[in-house]
Amino acid sequence: MADVGPGWLQREISSPAVRVINDIDESIVQALSGNSRRSYADIGAEVGRSAPAIKRRVDRLCREGAILGFTVRIDPFLFGRPTEGFIELFCRRNTTPDMIRRGLSNHPEVVSASTVTGEADALVRIAVPGAWHFDQVLQRIEAEPFVERAKSVLVQSPIIQRTSTDSLID
Repeated sequence: MADVGPGWLQREISSPAVRVINDIDESIVQALSGNSRRSYADIGAEVGRSAPAIKRRVDRLCREGAILGFTVRIDPFLFGRPTEGFIELFCRRNTTPDMIRRGLSNHPEVVSASTVTGEADALVRIAVPGAWHFDQVLQRIEAEPFVERAKSVLVQSPIIQRTSTDSLID
């Protein structure tokens, strides 16, 4: 597989002048990560800045790529997808991360996918209605032309679930 790092790593490598996020920006991001629908006035009151100042900082953080977007977290159980599993993909020679991304994008059950170190080339997270559906998705993914073999596990019960920003800011 080609060695292609994540976007932030590529920006860091290609850009020698990377701005470090300050304490106020961290406080704003932490407030938004808890509830991205909070008002700028509410966040401003918490961090000691005006609503317009918070808006300018959020706009700048978005423009600079520190904030990549805003999203909704859902409960998979309430959306009919209580079964979660992971698939380790072992890819054919010369498979690129973009080839994996394009192939997995055709499977709506894929929640996330990442290239990884170790024996496997990628790790795929799946959310489905049940184990029978997981097996169907696994078979479809194994049929992708870039897949040499796959190894899967079903999640019994989640123990800790955090958003990515929870662990960055704590």
